[in-house]
Amino acid sequence: MASNEKRDIKKRSVAGSFLFKLLDGDEKQAQVALFKRSGKVSTYQHKYAPISGSVETYDANPMATALREINEETGLTLSSLELLRVGKPYTFTDESIGREWTINPFGFRLKDKTEGGKGEEGITIDWEHEGFDWFDPLDVKDLEEFGGVPKLVNSLRRVWPEYDLGLSAGRVLTSGLQKLRNDHESGARQLAQEAVSTLKNLIAEMDSDVIDDTWWANVRMAAWHICKTRESMGAAITSAIVKALDRVEAVFVQDLSSPEKVRQMTEAIEDQLKQRQSTTDRIRNAFVEYLRQNITQAIAGKKTISVLTLSSSSTISACLLQAATDLGVSLDLRILESRPLYEGVTLASKFLEARDGSADLTVTLFTDASVTLAAEAVDIVVLGADRISSAGDVSNKIGSLPTVLCQRHVAPDAKVIILSETEKIASPGLMDEHSAEENSPAELTRTWKGSVKGAEAIEVALGGVESGPTQGKIRVRNAYFEWIPARFVHAYVTDEGLWFVEDITKRSNWIGDEMDRFFKCL
Repeated sequence: MASNEKRDIKKRSVAGSFLFKLLDGDEKQAQVALFKRSGKVSTYQHKYAPISGSVETYDANPMATALREINEETGLTLSSLELLRVGKPYTFTDESIGREWTINPFGFRLKDKTEGGKGEEGITIDWEHEGFDWFDPLDVKDLEEFGGVPKLVNSLRRVWPEYDLGLSAGRVLTSGLQKLRNDHESGARQLAQEAVSTLKNLIAEMDSDVIDDTWWANVRMAAWHICKTRESMGAAITSAIVKALDRVEAVFVQDLSSPEKVRQMTEAIEDQLKQRQSTTDRIRNAFVEYLRQNITQAIAGKKTISVLTLSSSSTISACLLQAATDLGVSLDLRILESRPLYEGVTLASKFLEARDGSADLTVTLFTDASVTLAAEAVDIVVLGADRISSAGDVSNKIGSLPTVLCQRHVAPDAKVIILSETEKIASPGLMDEHSAEENSPAELTRTWKGSVKGAEAIEVALGGVESGPTQGKIRVRNAYFEWIPARFVHAYVTDEGLWFVEDITKRSNWIGDEMDRFFKCL
């Protein structure tokens, strides 16, 4: 009988999406919508649940399922949503209905009308639900009287791990994740520093009366969300976090009192943070040596090195200033303005502020569109990295690939040099397998206001106003990063010296193994 029952169990993979609204934009005041399933659905009638639906063969991935189901069941489209959290999938069996469910949890923030979304008023439920209510996430319970579907809290806590952390530690995590997600000025190195600091502060604030396997699982689940909160910067954040977890684990397994464990764990992470501060110095020294061995000899007789770069990187500015001083050459720095946030302008200002007479340099700013002009007769293209794939492909600020392609056309002898910490190497996977980051169109449209003819009509169309002079639909895309294939890169200069693709692949595999060790069983 038991074997027959097992054969009758049907396996289904579903996406479960929780919609959150943030009062005054503050995630510490989050409320989550739970939808009461109608009497017309086949399972769990009249129970509270996230928006759920099966992952179909035509869905590209569970995320595509989530967005499709949200649209079908609420009428909301992607323009009204922002991905807030990606939960760790899990599986459970409900023998009462003969189902084995694999749940892929997601958390989305509901955009209001000022952001181009429809807000709560835009939710129009279909036949699958009889209504919905808003709850403080911490008030959701796995109790019969609450009226939720099976494992409701398990699904929720996977997108809202604050549920298990306690009030103080939960607020640390909420604030840290929000800061990481909303910071579009800092580079991957700074965000990784912030991520590790968040983990350290979270451990310090957690209930440490009993540090057991449950406590350790809660720490790892919080760390999972820290790694996932900015996928485009995820390589640097994940590398730094798994290194921190290594240090925490080394203390966790020791026979010490709980307060002593917390003290040693936070001290170990603080030591890691201090060590990270010297990475720029190591990259700078390796860069100067690379130029001495490979560039200055190749351009013997020239008194000036022409350099093309973009965006704003403290590592790049430190390396170039050091090179100008140590090599005794003039630098002809050509910097693209780097729209829409004009980080290139910021980088140019750093060079002007740092001039103390020891470095001989000239700075020229170019529009992004004039990159071909900027690339003429350059000796080197210097770029940073926000992520490096296991094959050596480099993800960097949008505009990096056109820069390299133009250089290959007008200055084919120039070298493309990537300056990067080794922690920006991602876990195994091709560049196409890494998610892309799209950001608010408002960053673009607000630069047009008052100076660009037709900008008002574009803004009206984006706001969804159906009446008025505009017709049809328009999209404004604001991608932040793009990939440079490894075949275009001449050198990877890192905090561990000059690296090659085989070094990158080896480190990538190590990161993948560490991620499996810490997160696979959650």
